[in-house]
Amino acid sequence: MNQAGMACYASAPAAGIFLRDLHPVERPREKLARSGPEALSDQELLALVLRTGYAGRSVMDLAAALLEGFPGGLSATPFGELSRVKGVGASRAAALVAGFELARRFSARPDHRPVLDCPARVLEAIPDEVRAGRKEHLLAFYLNARSQLLHRETVSIGTLQASLVHPREVFSPALAHSAAAVVVAHNHPSGDCNPSADDRDATRRLVRAGEILGVPLLDHIIVAGTGFFSFRERGLLS
Repeated sequence: MNQAGMACYASAPAAGIFLRDLHPVERPREKLARSGPEALSDQELLALVLRTGYAGRSVMDLAAALLEGFPGGLSATPFGELSRVKGVGASRAAALVAGFELARRFSARPDHRPVLDCPARVLEAIPDEVRAGRKEHLLAFYLNARSQLLHRETVSIGTLQASLVHPREVFSPALAHSAAAVVVAHNHPSGDCNPSADDRDATRRLVRAGEILGVPLLDHIIVAGTGFFSFRERGLLS
């Protein structure tokens, strides 16, 4: 079996682009309203604070340039230096400095939500009674953009068949909790963690549904005994 470790599930932020070129639902403000601030990249959040770019340069390009242009970190850049950047000025520099200071103060408050960014951590979040269950349990883990667990749901108990695992049952809680991504997991009471034809079919349907809804399925993990199978690690989510 593969070792329970891998690169982070999270995807990289989008490159600079004019907002008019984005589909309305993918624009930062609409995306925030739909999925919450945790679903936005640093570039998108910064673009919301800046609000606009300037002639010939989009706000997304300006945000990207600011994130890349200060080796010491944008949050550590003095007000005077920020205010001299074209497209920023004193007003926006003040807003940025105030925002970073608020973030610094609030960051001192601990966040105990578990991070499920690889199979090993998902495995830790699966209850022992599910691993040892005599019936198949399908669990869904709903994550924010930082791969932190927002909510866990028992989607179904019984045989995992494509006809019984409707994408609606998996993705309705994702929308209710403004999740940025989903990981599903289920157990095989037989002790064999290799996926069945129904497992593969159900996974394909969930992948397609996630693509349509904009809430990607990051992985489907099968556990059995002491072993596991990760669809992501095996390259079976495409």
